[in-house]
Amino acid sequence: ICHLLVGVFEMRVASHFGGPPVDYGSYDYPGDAAGALQRLEADYAAWTDGVRGLGADGLARPCGPAEGQFAEHPMAALVLHINREVLHHGAEIALLRDLYRDTQQGRQ
Repeated sequence: ICHLLVGVFEMRVASHFGGPPVDYGSYDYPGDAAGALQRLEADYAAWTDGVRGLGADGLARPCGPAEGQFAEHPMAALVLHINREVLHHGAEIALLRDLYRDTQQGRQ
């Protein structure tokens, strides 16, 4: 979940939509799952609000230097990349949740 928080959403919101700067080293990591999920919901909302505000011209403009070697790719490519990141990491989180739940039910 923290990769989604820091590297996927918050760094991108900071770079592209005026959010506060963030990095893995100084990040204030949530202390529990409930806190992580609350932050994930807020980060998702900040990202989607930013993307909604881009419009056709914004989606076509280059990502810029924050995206390193992909700086010249259009923002639309970054949006697709972030969607893939959220889908596959979200699926991993759901799988681990389900496996843990099934393991715990077998012990009762």
